Amino acid sequence: MSELVATRLALHALAEHVISPLRVQATGNEIALEPRPGGFGTPELPDGGWVGIGGTDVVRADGERQPIASLRAAARFIGLDAAERLGDEPLAVDPAAAALLAQVWADGWADLRALSAGAERHLWPEHFDVAIELDDVTYGVSPGDENHAEPYAYVAPWSAPAPSDFWNATGFTGAEAPAAGAASLWRAALEHL
Repeated sequence: MSELVATRLALHALAEHVISPLRVQATGNEIALEPRPGGFGTPELPDGGWVGIGGTDVVRADGERQPIASLRAAARFIGLDAAERLGDEPLAVDPAAAALLAQVWADGWADLRALSAGAERHLWPEHFDVAIELDDVTYGVSPGDENHAEPYAYVAPWSAPAPSDFWNATGFTGAEAPAAGAASLWRAALEHL
């Protein structure tokens, strides 16, 4: 397994099992995250500050940082209830891979704002992608998944589009391109929808 994939899997586990649950704990129901300097985290929490990942560190709402060790250690550090239920296996996070993924989310976030400034942007913890929804179509950037070792941009219409070579996605109905080509892919999709 490449360092990029191993890092993505570790960060995804932190997003889904630690950081997003802390946001639910603080707000009662909100799960969505957003890019943060060097990584990702919650939006501003009701009591102030944000919680997330910056580089290879867990970031607490008071700004204190601790190196990523395990899900349990991260949950304890940020004050997540029931941290003891989480695994204590070491998480491998490569600094260069973490920086690359942070840049993918930041660039995708900016590209989504350029596509539609008024659309709600989210970093969804379950898919670990940044995305928006416009006119029954999801536009997003993923750091990779079980079908994609590298980050990619995508367009996923909610209803199957007319057959065309443009709709080339692997693992879902839609179109995809390398993450760096997000804006071009989305402009082309608008012509095919």
